[in-house]
Amino acid sequence: MRVTVMGTGGTGGYFGGLLARAGEDVTFVARGAHLDAIRKSGLTVRSRLIGSFTVPARATDDPGEAGPADLILFCVKAYDTERAAASLGSAVGADTVILPVQNGIDSAERIGRIVGRHHVIAGLAGVSSVIAAPGVIEHRAGPDLIQLGELDGQSSPRTSRIAETLGRAGMKTQIRTDIRVALWEKFVLICGLSGLTALTRLPIGAVLACPETRALLRQVMEETAAVGRTEAPALAAPIVDDLLKFFAAADPAIRGSLYYDLAAGRRLEIETLNGTVVRIGRERGIPTPANFAVYGSLKPYADGPPSGTAPPA
Repeated sequence: MRVTVMGTGGTGGYFGGLLARAGEDVTFVARGAHLDAIRKSGLTVRSRLIGSFTVPARATDDPGEAGPADLILFCVKAYDTERAAASLGSAVGADTVILPVQNGIDSAERIGRIVGRHHVIAGLAGVSSVIAAPGVIEHRAGPDLIQLGELDGQSSPRTSRIAETLGRAGMKTQIRTDIRVALWEKFVLICGLSGLTALTRLPIGAVLACPETRALLRQVMEETAAVGRTEAPALAAPIVDDLLKFFAAADPAIRGSLYYDLAAGRRLEIETLNGTVVRIGRERGIPTPANFAVYGSLKPYADGPPSGTAPPA
């Protein structure tokens, strides 16, 4: 399968690396020193769960350079979605399928408005990976699971074909006919995990250990689930309790992507995460004070550290 990885960051680099290792025809879209390193030495993936490997890789800053793809793994930061979708150009052929694997709940719709909704299916992944150095992806936590599904909830040959390809590369896949519920399930998790670990600058274990921050984590997730049920009514009632149990059993050192971006002085996806909960809550008349506290506290860092300040520790 001809695969273009749009955004070779932690997620795109990890999943794209697995596909390249399995022999798929993969083109990585990257920028700057990361692009140069991949071109020179290949892409290296380091994982304490599956080991380390390096794959020779074709890399470019122009997604159309490799021609039409069968599959585009769309893995850019959420705030770059429209710009990246508009740059796909000739990478999108008549039968190209775009699978967004991003934070947020509306990536597929946003991409579809630019390239055509028929090209896009919805997807999500539960993996924690980062760029450790130019050309090097560090897989820190999470199962190699990608959930995918058609936006209309129907089964389709193309989702089955993509799932089979990902499976050959060693990834676990799950086709969801209720993909919108799946997106909200992850959204509840990530708004809590990323929001609280960024706000407190602490890993999840420390957040849970303090009764007050544990209560704030619960409230953030309860509000997010309440907002989610206005769009995905089948979102399970016990999801917050289930997620708290999941966090309690997880590696206590885990932090969310918002924290890593904040600590590195990068732009934040705060509008896409807790900011979206606040916005939809206002539209639907659902109070979201805990999410507003997270959103308001992190908003000054949305475009990087405010002028004259350093990234927080």
